[in-house]
Amino acid sequence: MTALRTALLVLLAAVFLLLFSATFIVDQRQQALVLRFGAIRTVATQPGLYFKLPLFENVVYLDRRILDLNLPAQEVIASDQKRLVVDSFARYRILDPLRFYQTVNTIAGANNRLGAIVSSTVRGVLGDATFTDVVRTDREALMRTIRDRVNQAARGLGVEIVDVRLRRVDLPEQNSQAIFQRMQTERQREATDLRAQGTQIGQSIRARADRDVTVIVAEANQKSDELRGTGEAEKNRILAEAFGRDPDFFSFYRWMQTYESALKSGDTRMILSPTSEVLRYFKGPTAQSVAPAARAPAAAAAPTEPSSRP
Repeated sequence: MTALRTALLVLLAAVFLLLFSATFIVDQRQQALVLRFGAIRTVATQPGLYFKLPLFENVVYLDRRILDLNLPAQEVIASDQKRLVVDSFARYRILDPLRFYQTVNTIAGANNRLGAIVSSTVRGVLGDATFTDVVRTDREALMRTIRDRVNQAARGLGVEIVDVRLRRVDLPEQNSQAIFQRMQTERQREATDLRAQGTQIGQSIRARADRDVTVIVAEANQKSDELRGTGEAEKNRILAEAFGRDPDFFSFYRWMQTYESALKSGDTRMILSPTSEVLRYFKGPTAQSVAPAARAPAAAAAPTEPSSRP
């Protein structure tokens, strides 16, 4: 019984291994080729469970998703003789697994073949366009043209080019530096022009302000002189009226002002004659030394006499 059970288990294990090696699964992301001694027996493009002869057949899986193809940057000369550095990439998928396997065998081989095709097509299409077309105006149309031409050239590889894009289109480094330098020089020239214009406008404003200040000060001085003259005239008129009303009081008042300004505190010394007109009011409030007819001129000269004899 034990030997029979062991033999049964061995038989079941052999059957399981035989069934396992005779089946394979293709999911929705894959497509498969069944090879018998290196020759293609069948192609499985739909997901599901498939059978093969164990030990005699093997399965090669191919991706049915969109694949990436990144290309190195290359230099292209446009039709207007502008040198461009173009960085591009492509997206493709495998449509015919049989032809794909027969022509390029693997995805790495397909990338090599497609890379050469895309690079040459990019150079050819961009070489017929101008710098402005590539950078600004017709870029989208140029990419569609590149895609269509690559599809035509790659039709025998069993693939379809989904899209070709120009990731970056720049001038070479030395050209970029020259353009940047020219732009910097242009901006510096504009800044210099703006500074010169600002300086000119500032000088005009300052000159106008200085002229306005001169005019305003002159008008103010003129007006102050007129007001001062009017005030002096009014002052002289009032003094004349006061002098005409009471000459004795006016003379007394003016002499008191003279004494106040001349006899200040401190070391004030005066050498006068006892009969000097300056001492007339020191003899008494009603002292008089000259006749009334001569009093008015003396009163008018009284304020200046002490300052001439200190």
